[in-house]
Amino acid sequence: MKDWVGVVLAAGEGMRMRSRTPKVLHQVCGKPMVTYSVEALRRAGIHDILVVVAPTRAEGIRELFGDTVQYVEQDEPLGTGHALLQCAELLEEEASHVLVMIGDAPLVHSSTIKSLTTLHLEQGSQMTLLTSTGSIQEDIGRVKRDSSGGISAVIEASDDGSGGTISEGNAGVYCFKGPWLWRNLRALKAGPTGELYLTSLVAIASSNKDKVDALVIDDPYEAMGVNDRVQLAQAESILRQRIRDRWMWEGVTIVDPLSTFIDSGVTLGQDTVIYPNTSLQGSTRIGRDCVLGPGTLIRDSLIGDRCKVLLSVVEESVMERDVDVGPFSHLRHGSYAEPQVHIGNFAEIKESRLAKGVKMGHFGYVGDASVGANANLGAGLVTCNFDGTNKHHTEIGEGALIGSDTMLVAPVKVGAGAVTGAGAVVTKDVPPYRLAVGVPATIKERSP
Repeated sequence: MKDWVGVVLAAGEGMRMRSRTPKVLHQVCGKPMVTYSVEALRRAGIHDILVVVAPTRAEGIRELFGDTVQYVEQDEPLGTGHALLQCAELLEEEASHVLVMIGDAPLVHSSTIKSLTTLHLEQGSQMTLLTSTGSIQEDIGRVKRDSSGGISAVIEASDDGSGGTISEGNAGVYCFKGPWLWRNLRALKAGPTGELYLTSLVAIASSNKDKVDALVIDDPYEAMGVNDRVQLAQAESILRQRIRDRWMWEGVTIVDPLSTFIDSGVTLGQDTVIYPNTSLQGSTRIGRDCVLGPGTLIRDSLIGDRCKVLLSVVEESVMERDVDVGPFSHLRHGSYAEPQVHIGNFAEIKESRLAKGVKMGHFGYVGDASVGANANLGAGLVTCNFDGTNKHHTEIGEGALIGSDTMLVAPVKVGAGAVTGAGAVVTKDVPPYRLAVGVPATIKERSP
């Protein structure tokens, strides 16, 4: 029998979100909410995880986790107790202890879960809750204690507000002894809304003199659930500040934290400086000593050491070391800049590789192309890669000089050391070290 199994409750309809997207799939700092619950369990050492889903809204969750977790379907939305009861057949003989948490709690730390499981085992409790005191949101349950300080009940927010004067809130994370859980879960009775509340197990334990304990945390935000889009924005703001604080402690300078947005999947190198109105998204990785912004967006990209991106957009691209981009340029998906590439203002790159030392100082478009080392791409260059049906490749050789307003009509190859004149429309290959001029371009010998 396993020591621990984690269960994430992710079948709720989330009606207050007013969305066709399941609540737990709404994003917080670049990731669906439910991933935070699953990842927190794993970092706390619980790797056998079961996710409870609604059959009509489960596809996105299954795509998210694949076969890394198990799934149980809750056919009807009859409450948290009913959701957990659907797991009995799988887990009743599988785990000594069960940790249950909601799928819309992105602010719970993995260290908190670890502390909760440790307390549960040390105290030998049948049930251990995570609770918080202080300023808490109105729509979470309140923890009621008796005169001796023992936990006697959890009052749900939907139960006529009778818990409104109680300052201790229920965070929606619970540890149970397995045999005790399944025996008492089957004894639950429906509450006023017709649902089976998981929190009703507290009153059952109290009446039977079973041991119930709680880990009371200082940070009330950890107890925050997300039930509507206002709370979604609040959770986003809190988590973003945690992320910024973490990277500043790691040696990153963030000039104006409140105007800087860093997703949870981003990594940053030491001594990088981020200027205002910069957004780093997805799985972006930034090297050391970079300068980013102001006014920059980088998504799902790899940026090497000592790079600079000013007032520009970089998406699904790679910049090796010592590359500078901007202002007002756009590296689209599939762009690759080798070391010491310079991309100036108003340039667009797509599905292209620029070798070491390439310079594109001014406005232009390079798409579906490979550019050799130290080539110089003049202002107004356009690789005409699309014929209306198919995309075609352009090859520009090492050390080539592409004159201003050159049109390279793909598929076409400009050889190493070749030159195109200003305004040339190149429709045929240019041999190495030759000159192409005119419309359409003709090939000439280069002057010494």
